[in-house]
Amino acid sequence: MLASPAALVISAATSPPAANTAPAKATSTTLDSAAIEKKFADLKSSPTGLTSAAAQARLAHDGPNAIQAHEESRWKKLLGYFWGPIPWMIELAALISFLRQDWPDFIVISGLLLYNAAVGFWQDNKAANALAALKKGLALKASACRDGHWVPVDAATLVAGDVVTVAAGEIVPADLLLVSGKYLSVDQAALTGESLPVSKRIGDGAYSGSIARQGSMTGLVVATGNNTFFGRTAKLVASAGSKSHAEQAVLRIGDFLIILAAALAVVLIGAQLWRDLASGAGWHWSEAGAIAQFVLVLLVASVPVAMPAVMSVTMALGALALSRQKAIVSRLSAIEELAGVDILCSDKTGTLTQNKLTLQAPIPFGTTTADDLVTGAALATQKQSTDAIDIAVLKALQNTTVLDSYKPLDFVPFDPVNKKTVGIVQAANGQELRFAKGAPQVIAALCGMGEYASGPQHTDEATAFFGKVDELASHGTRALGVAKSADSGKTWTLLGLLALLDPPRPDAKQTIAEATKLGLSVKMVTGDDVAIGSEIAHQLGLGEHLRKASDIFTKNTDPNHIPLDTARAVEASDGFGRVFPEHKFEIVKALQELGHIVAMTGDGVNDAPALKQADCGVAVSGATDAARSAAALVLTAPGLSTIVNAITEARAIFERITSYVYYRIAMTIDIMFVVVLSYLVFGFQPLTAIMIVVLALLDDIPIMTIAYDNVRTAATPVRWNMHRIISFSSIMGLAALTQSFGLILLGIYWMHSPDLMQIISLNPHHLQTMLFLQLAAGGHLLLFVVRTRTTLFRPPFPSLPLLLAVIGTQIVAVLLCAYGILVPALSWPLIGMVWAYVLVWMVVMDGVKLLYNAAMTRREKNSTALTRPIAQS
Repeated sequence: MLASPAALVISAATSPPAANTAPAKATSTTLDSAAIEKKFADLKSSPTGLTSAAAQARLAHDGPNAIQAHEESRWKKLLGYFWGPIPWMIELAALISFLRQDWPDFIVISGLLLYNAAVGFWQDNKAANALAALKKGLALKASACRDGHWVPVDAATLVAGDVVTVAAGEIVPADLLLVSGKYLSVDQAALTGESLPVSKRIGDGAYSGSIARQGSMTGLVVATGNNTFFGRTAKLVASAGSKSHAEQAVLRIGDFLIILAAALAVVLIGAQLWRDLASGAGWHWSEAGAIAQFVLVLLVASVPVAMPAVMSVTMALGALALSRQKAIVSRLSAIEELAGVDILCSDKTGTLTQNKLTLQAPIPFGTTTADDLVTGAALATQKQSTDAIDIAVLKALQNTTVLDSYKPLDFVPFDPVNKKTVGIVQAANGQELRFAKGAPQVIAALCGMGEYASGPQHTDEATAFFGKVDELASHGTRALGVAKSADSGKTWTLLGLLALLDPPRPDAKQTIAEATKLGLSVKMVTGDDVAIGSEIAHQLGLGEHLRKASDIFTKNTDPNHIPLDTARAVEASDGFGRVFPEHKFEIVKALQELGHIVAMTGDGVNDAPALKQADCGVAVSGATDAARSAAALVLTAPGLSTIVNAITEARAIFERITSYVYYRIAMTIDIMFVVVLSYLVFGFQPLTAIMIVVLALLDDIPIMTIAYDNVRTAATPVRWNMHRIISFSSIMGLAALTQSFGLILLGIYWMHSPDLMQIISLNPHHLQTMLFLQLAAGGHLLLFVVRTRTTLFRPPFPSLPLLLAVIGTQIVAVLLCAYGILVPALSWPLIGMVWAYVLVWMVVMDGVKLLYNAAMTRREKNSTALTRPIAQS
């Protein structure tokens, strides 16, 4: 962002006196000379700075001027992925496999455990990267007054009480109180979100990490390291972050299955002990191995060891699809979070707007024309200026050659006292003319109208002039006055007003409309004044009920314990102005505490804490390293239009993941109960541990192609509905159990029927393989059933990659059974019978699904009908 000495001009015209001062939670007023002297006294310093000995003593006591965030060690984080309910069960299954020397089971189970940990650990490193990017923004060197002499020092050695100089192009090395010097223009957009650099004067504060653009001043160091405005932002980043809903869902699913498995294990062990005692044979420790074998089978069947891996791979493939939509995923769980986002908090500058001041329709006064007004402003501007306002004025010229008819004689640059620029030129007829542009009240004073409309020289022109200034200010438009003098500055003629605005992006209004159709509530969050934000909101069709952030969040607000009334006030607001890093963080936390899934967009260091805390932090195009590292989603195309595409894609990915979860839970229930029921009823072990491991591989590896499946995306935000997931999966699991146990009943009946045995011979080993094939084939057919809420015979049909993967897997399963690889061999007629059986059941399962969905739809309608009168009242 370019320096803008005219920023003070504009701000003085449109904002209250405190608009260019520090944020609400830092120093917020300009100090007078007495207060500055008191600050020196409080810090036991003087305008000549500290002695070297005093500086060393303070450095030893306060620590270096650097961000020191105490985070968990990476090794501790890595070990954390092996600690918890699901890891414990996987580790227990691996341990039993090891003790029984079931090496295939041990290798597969351990491999999946290590893979899950590796993926999670890799994602966790993003937080460390965000902190590292923040540290890059700190100044490396500084010029300090030590022992009465100006010396270069490392910025890290600065302490409170030091006196330093800051000049154009330098990074402010610590939080300063400016104590001497004429002028300093500071770009603090990356810290506060203000769209223009801010002019500073004696008594103002300057923040560590901001960039001096023009001028030079001396400052007293008042805070260093973590105590600076910048340091507090870094600490927020280090502490920010919330567990993704996907992680919570996996844990809850795991807990459900583990509790179920534990209950079934108790039943198994109890049944075995009862049989041994009832038979009179007693029980011996040698039988512990047999029981352990059953428990192992149950554990392998119950723990969704492949679920995290399949979800990660599915989301990784989804991330590849999002990259084609110009959205780079840096945290895989962001995909699932983005699908459920119901509130989008969007930065204004550069995201909703072009971050480029543009001249609106000129407002001429008297006999002045619009072209004359713009030309006059351009003549009060240097052609080579890089100032944002000057660039906007020069761009607004209809014909730039008009300036060639004037010969430049002299130029008076902007300064914070006079608040104007003056161009002295010679016209083509040889007449000397002066043109001035600056703060409206300054230009009014030049023209003899007094500083305010109610002043002693009040005129009708002054009333109209200041009325128009107030009108522009109420709409958040920045005003610039222009005047002309033909008598060497003795008298001035008002030419008019120029209205400057950072205009909305051309695609912003349509994007917001599309986001609203997707069920999102969009809230503007800006560092600019509320009036500016309200005007942009009006133009974009957003809600115009914006509030000043400091009016909602007091200085004593604890971000980790947002009061309920405060959270509700945040929820009710359409947006927020004068927002600082703590505010953005607190806005996200408040909305999350009310149960919302929040996406936050941003591009600066000031956005990093909120980006990391949000369920889905989105770094927009051109964002700083700190913002990109803290965000879960990085947009490579400008504007918000990419987010709409990403949300649609994310909802499709979410549908695919939930289809897999339905299938996985149902199949797990099926396998667990068929093992237990077969043992309890018939004393028969229907599956071996290696069969279950092979089933997991056959079922889950090809299903990773579900990332390419055709789905119907939801029109509203989607999130994990654990009641539906558990209930629907359980219903389908019980139906699948009926199918599997029915096959065992048929098999046992067959083995006890001499007539049938003469047709095709069948033994318990054959029955095991038949059940193995039924679970492999029926499982994938079950996926086809649960992947859509409508009948499986209607679109959307499975995608070609998924269909081919399933067909390929079934061919492998059939060949394993036919040739007795890892399982007892099965004849081709029996293979054909199993396939005929599962195809019939596929249609039955589809009917069960339709009945469940119909019942749930009726229940939802009845629930809505009951609650509507209450809501209306």
